[in-house]
Amino acid sequence: MTADGKLEKLRAILKDMQSALLAFSGGVDSTFLLAVAADTLKSRVRAVTIDSVVFTRAELRRAKTLARDLGVRHQVVAGAVPREFWRNSPQRCYFCKKRLFGQLLRVARASGLRAVIDASHADDSGEYRPGARALAQLGIRSPLAEAGLTKHDIRRLSRALGLATWNAPSMACLASRIPYGERITPERLAMVERAEALLRRSGIISARVRSHGTVARIEVAQRDIPAAVRLRGKISAALKKTGFVYVSLDLDGYRSGSLNEVFKWKKKR
Repeated sequence: MTADGKLEKLRAILKDMQSALLAFSGGVDSTFLLAVAADTLKSRVRAVTIDSVVFTRAELRRAKTLARDLGVRHQVVAGAVPREFWRNSPQRCYFCKKRLFGQLLRVARASGLRAVIDASHADDSGEYRPGARALAQLGIRSPLAEAGLTKHDIRRLSRALGLATWNAPSMACLASRIPYGERITPERLAMVERAEALLRRSGIISARVRSHGTVARIEVAQRDIPAAVRLRGKISAALKKTGFVYVSLDLDGYRSGSLNEVFKWKKKR
């Protein structure tokens, strides 16, 4: 099916829902879904962003701006992660999504909205995502995935719709920068947030700073590796000011979910 065909399928799925609450991060996928939902459901869609430790302040500001620009009612609610989150087991995402999406379900019911939806897409099914189990248990719908839309489709259609996010870098929960088994703390999350902001100000947009204790392992897009090498002195000094002792550049470059590679490595042993 073509991307345009998938878009029509998405509209049909949303229309059948009649009304929806969207878990809105302001990223590429959720902004596209919100734009289509607003056009399809009109005033019967609401965007809700959970203000939690796993999201940066910049993401929260962007979500507010994008929802306003799309003319959608937007609500920010405070959300506390469960205690299992801080322990950082491989099931961390399951516990976190179970808590936060349970909160969204209560907001939806109080508002008379029939469905709670998220912006997972077709490509996500091939990745390690324990949070997907929590969404299934709670009855959360993922209309992008249901319509078969991939990340490539979403970027292409976002551009056609004139959405500013069509070429924005992918974002993810801050906890995804800390290896499983290493305890998460607010301080470590804040270090990662500051470090990645410094990289963006240096002109390196698509980047992750993985926090391995006192070591910052930087992943940047392959095209940005030469720039990161040229700026190594500046980057190293800046990241050490955020609290890291050592700063390294991952020669494999940025790839989504790189901390899950440890599972593949263990299977090979």
